[in-house]
Amino acid sequence: MITQALIFIGVGLAAGILGALLGLGGGIIVTPVITLILGLPIQYAIAASIIAVIATSSGATIAYLKDEMLNLRVAMFLEIATTVGAVLGAVVTGLVSSKVLYVLFGALLIFSTYNMIRKMIGKKDAQRDPVPDPAAEKLRLNGAYYDKASDKEVEYKVTNVPGGFAMMFGAGLASGLLGIGSGAFKVLAMDTIMQMPLKPSTATSNLMMGVTAAASATVYFFNGALQPQIAAPLAIGILVGATIGTRIMQVLPTKVLRLIFIPVIGYMGLQMLLKGFGVTI
Repeated sequence: MITQALIFIGVGLAAGILGALLGLGGGIIVTPVITLILGLPIQYAIAASIIAVIATSSGATIAYLKDEMLNLRVAMFLEIATTVGAVLGAVVTGLVSSKVLYVLFGALLIFSTYNMIRKMIGKKDAQRDPVPDPAAEKLRLNGAYYDKASDKEVEYKVTNVPGGFAMMFGAGLASGLLGIGSGAFKVLAMDTIMQMPLKPSTATSNLMMGVTAAASATVYFFNGALQPQIAAPLAIGILVGATIGTRIMQVLPTKVLRLIFIPVIGYMGLQMLLKGFGVTI
């Protein structure tokens, strides 16, 4: 039991660091380890992933709020779309082929990976000229953050608010229909569509994922899939890892952050695409 607890703490530490760095929640590490390496049932892994998301969100959000890295108004606005999409997805489950959805969302992630590679090898991340968006001005979504890597204050304007809202609705729909985390889609909606810098996009995604996952956790708790001997050590490791991850993220150059982010979402996109065609990796 002690050895297993230490393993879960170690897994949580890694998941917390990666989740806080990329805004993905840490489930991408937790689920494969619990099912493939430890050989535990998938329902335990899914419930543990939900706890991983909440713990990562809690640990990272506290630090990002303190350092004024996340955009609270953007998070609450986009969370409306995600929640409505997730509820609708849960309602219409079974009416839409999951294979088609896996192919569509996998292709979207791979295309987004290509766009991020182009962006990374092109102009500097901070040098953007977004089209002014009246909706962003009216909702006061524009913001600023202090970038410790470049040692300066970075102001940014949010653009294409309807496009970002639609993307978040789609992310929520996928989450409800397929039971997947939508952290990658949240970051892409803000970074690629709404032209927010990657660092506040990642920080804001961390907050949003915790809000979405909190509702799911109740269901897993009452159906018995949430195991305290798994969730407790994981949460401890994740909270520590998320705190470390937030500190690392703030001093990393954005280009390095993209170098970490690109292979992760590329792998996720490939995995979803292959799953849609009936191939598992």
